[in-house]
Amino acid sequence: MKKLLIITGIFLMGFTYMNAQDIDFGAKAGVNFATITGDDTDSFTSRTAFHVGFVAEIGITETFSFQPELLYSAQGSDYDEDGFEGTVEVDYLNLPLMAKYYVAEGFSLEAGPQIGFLLSAKDVYDGGEDDWKDITKGIDFGLNFGIGYKLENGLNFGARYNLGLSDVNDDPDFLGDSTFKNSVIQAYVGFFF
Repeated sequence: MKKLLIITGIFLMGFTYMNAQDIDFGAKAGVNFATITGDDTDSFTSRTAFHVGFVAEIGITETFSFQPELLYSAQGSDYDEDGFEGTVEVDYLNLPLMAKYYVAEGFSLEAGPQIGFLLSAKDVYDGGEDDWKDITKGIDFGLNFGIGYKLENGLNFGARYNLGLSDVNDDPDFLGDSTFKNSVIQAYVGFFF
């Protein structure tokens, strides 16, 4: 938790030292279509969840900007194995650092790294749930690719794919040597104030 507070503090303090001429702050929310990929994931299917958070767009040139974000993101996967159904619910506080290139008026292509801090992890099934936070790594790294469209009034829309780069399996004794990575497709709507 201490690391999370330090990184969040650095993130917020960075805004006060920016010399960019155009900084817009906003909020966004949307739907996640998340799954877990890797070894032994044949029984995993998409979990539909959500994300919500704050963004800042820092204009560098007329066509290029930098957009750091702070998002709560509900991820994980549904599963069905031999008639046994459940959901692996893995929730993160994500910090995407997006480079945005405007290819036309309002329309942007986006890419950038992301670091995620694990908030909770559990296996929810009929009849109960198990806490999996101790067997899931606390930090997740990913790479984002997306598109966006921003109207002059600040309303914006977009879609993004998060490719998980980290193996989040933190307990080979329980989960075996399998590799598990997050994979999330997001669609969102936002507003710059």
